[in-house]
Amino acid sequence: MIGFQPYETFQLLIETGGVERANTLLVAACEAFARRPRPQSAELSQFEALATRLFPTAAPSARDRAAQALGKADYLSPVLERLVFQNIKEGLPEYLGTARSISEPVLMEILDKRNVELCARIAARTDLSTLTLSKLFPINSRAVYRALASNSAIRFRGPYLKAITRAAMMDGQVAKTLAARKDIDKALLAPAFFQLDEDSRLDVIAAFGDRQLPETPLSRTFEHISVVTSEFTQALMKLFSENRRPEVTRLFTQITGLDEVRCGEIAHDTTGAALFVILRAFGCDAQDGMKVLLHATSHEVNRSRIINEYARLFSSLSVRSMVFMLSVWRGDVDLNELSKPEFQPVTQTTSRTVAAQAENNRESAVSRAVAAVRRLASNG
Repeated sequence: MIGFQPYETFQLLIETGGVERANTLLVAACEAFARRPRPQSAELSQFEALATRLFPTAAPSARDRAAQALGKADYLSPVLERLVFQNIKEGLPEYLGTARSISEPVLMEILDKRNVELCARIAARTDLSTLTLSKLFPINSRAVYRALASNSAIRFRGPYLKAITRAAMMDGQVAKTLAARKDIDKALLAPAFFQLDEDSRLDVIAAFGDRQLPETPLSRTFEHISVVTSEFTQALMKLFSENRRPEVTRLFTQITGLDEVRCGEIAHDTTGAALFVILRAFGCDAQDGMKVLLHATSHEVNRSRIINEYARLFSSLSVRSMVFMLSVWRGDVDLNELSKPEFQPVTQTTSRTVAAQAENNRESAVSRAVAAVRRLASNG
């Protein structure tokens, strides 16, 4: 290798100079190799022989320093790569996250050990093969799934999509990360709805529009009870205006079949997103539904943008879509059915189509609902 003495010279120095000399030579040789462009075959063979001889001879601290230096090289042969992983010690997590490339056999060896920190570092890499992904997803670790959810290079499909959305149900951080991605069907985050902020909840709700939905056992029930929608909304306005939320909880428990804890969460949620689902599933239109939301939600901040969005959703979403979402919360349906082609959205959502839909949906009924809400707010 250019710039190096012949291998025999290094071997003589090692044998006559002791451990300290071996430490110095190893670190210097690895630093010099890392600074060079991709070596020729003869140079690489010479350095492999040198490194293989020096690493076992040097002290642990020198081996660690040398491995960290060597890991910065533009190219490592399988022999050199294995030397790095065998000796880098504390620097291994950082190396897994920053190395330009790592061979699949080395990744498999690390994954087989099931070290959560190292697996999470691997999950964040942008060059993962199908085989590597198949090893990562069975690892039951929040850290690994958070890294996978944040990895924009991964396109979740089939069982991987099912696994990552199931993880969102159990980990709010995964749910929030997926909700921020452009390539995830937000409807699949319905089971993690209560882990999300209000804007993300609205995205989930909106994702049920413009698509065919499977029939649910709850559909017929809500068709029967929707005849008393007016009485239902009047009762809710009275209960919310008097802040009798425990009674709202009991009422929701009776009509939805959800457990009391979940109904209590809905009744005490001052954003109104979960309440919207129940109101629309019950058949409330924009005029009556917005009155209930006004009584139930927080008035501490300017919510004019959110109010307009709720009014739009009342007019654009079918009752059936929110009955389906409520069925998801109850566990009555398999949400993965939505991945089938027949249940995909009619149009793909883009910034242009969203703007067009928003404009088209500002119908007179919505305008009247918003005006009524503002009048109630000014009178209240």
